Amino acid sequence: MPPVLASVPTFALEGVDAREVTVEVDVRQGLPVFTVVGLPDTAVREARERVRAALLNSELEFPLQRLTVNLAPAWVRKAGASFDLAIAVGVLAASGQIPAAALRGCAVSGELSLGGALRPIRGALSIAIGCRDAGFERLVVASEIAPEAALVEGIEVCAVPNLSRLVDLLHGRWRPDPPLPPSRDEPFAARELPDLADVRGQADARRALEIVAAGGHGLLMVGPPGAGKTMLARRLPGILPPPTRDEALEITRVQSVAGIGAGRLATERPFRAPHHTISAPGLVGGGSRPRPGEMTLAHRGVLFLDELPEFSRQALEALRQPLESGAVEITRGQVSLSFPTRVLLVAAANPCPCGVGGERCECGTIARERYRARLTGPLIDRVDLVCQLAPVAAASLAPGVAASEGSATVRARVITARERQAVRLAEAARSPSAARDTPAAVPSCNAELGSRATRELAALDRRASRPLGEALDAGVLTGRGHDRVLRVARTIADLAGADRIAREHVDEALGYRATGAGRVTA
Repeated sequence: MPPVLASVPTFALEGVDAREVTVEVDVRQGLPVFTVVGLPDTAVREARERVRAALLNSELEFPLQRLTVNLAPAWVRKAGASFDLAIAVGVLAASGQIPAAALRGCAVSGELSLGGALRPIRGALSIAIGCRDAGFERLVVASEIAPEAALVEGIEVCAVPNLSRLVDLLHGRWRPDPPLPPSRDEPFAARELPDLADVRGQADARRALEIVAAGGHGLLMVGPPGAGKTMLARRLPGILPPPTRDEALEITRVQSVAGIGAGRLATERPFRAPHHTISAPGLVGGGSRPRPGEMTLAHRGVLFLDELPEFSRQALEALRQPLESGAVEITRGQVSLSFPTRVLLVAAANPCPCGVGGERCECGTIARERYRARLTGPLIDRVDLVCQLAPVAAASLAPGVAASEGSATVRARVITARERQAVRLAEAARSPSAARDTPAAVPSCNAELGSRATRELAALDRRASRPLGEALDAGVLTGRGHDRVLRVARTIADLAGADRIAREHVDEALGYRATGAGRVTA
């Protein structure tokens, strides 16, 4: 009997993207041996036993011949159990149990149980996007993750519960119902997010939080314990605008790859608050088998770093490049992976090791300087606003004091400011001279503007530019800090409904940089 070769396309996850992998199965006469080659990890090698048991328990034939499975390209390391289904389909095709013609234009991906059931896998949305971009017409996945894969338009998603049903599908004896993609009908107001009305006092910090939400800027809050830093940070998602569909797909894609999603389209922006003992790879991504870090898990949302000076210096330095570019590049061997890291950074710090600060501080001069030195100048220079918080006044906490504005009211102003930005940024994106150096193809907020676009879209008259020039000449601002102040001033003008940036907008923006790049006062 001549050897039979079958080829089945599937996909492997690389970062948040999917790479096409071809599963080649060769069946020929010889001793019954089942070999898997092509840089498989332990989970892929174990697929031999899962595939054999799944076929037999599904009342299908497992050929007692020499089977060789090659995962191409061979130089890419294959990890996980998502190759089970492609190997099983390849064995069935090579042994003549399913028609090879039925596999044209079709890709498969899934893990098999010993009983033949298809189990959900991570990254269904990325796999569906990769399948569509590679030109395939149909994707077969487990029923549980089919709605997530159906979010991608331009490809037919087949929800298959088990191996027997897949055989029926390929023989034309059965057709699954089209999976319905998850909807975004959950209203924002119905979600129980912490309300900004709970915050008493701290008018300056509340104002800074509104500017941050309107322009997507980074914020550092410095104040004693109990001043409300964490409370404020946790209320930021409640005043952010809901994600657009494209942003929701990006959030869902990251969550799916990380295995933390609920299998539905994201309706809110993520909020991540890692502990200060986290390592640099845990924060920005990496490891021997690169995984998304907290920055990527917070993509298009909020990354809150409490007790910022307590983070390791290596972790803090690793933040700098991803904050600037919106992505982190990780190279392992011959593979370079990219993880998105476009986050809204909010950090909190005490004024000194004892946390009291001011005249009551019990720390020595050397201890205070050493503590502040942990916040390096280049890192703080990438933060747009630095807000000093004082202890909450007793009068603000007294019973009967009227509550401050709630999140809904502030959020309405933020959405209006974002709409103004969207119109202006869309026009800028159509002008090559304005958007040539912009990190994002179409910026979603002022904070994503490049240097040239910033100077063109935030042009100042002589009166408004004078304080900026004085701060730059005095060394209070760096060149990067100058552009960041311009972006913040543009956001303040958007909140005020102004088309041009006025002197008062620049003065307010400078007030949040008055400590200078890298210097945080007590």
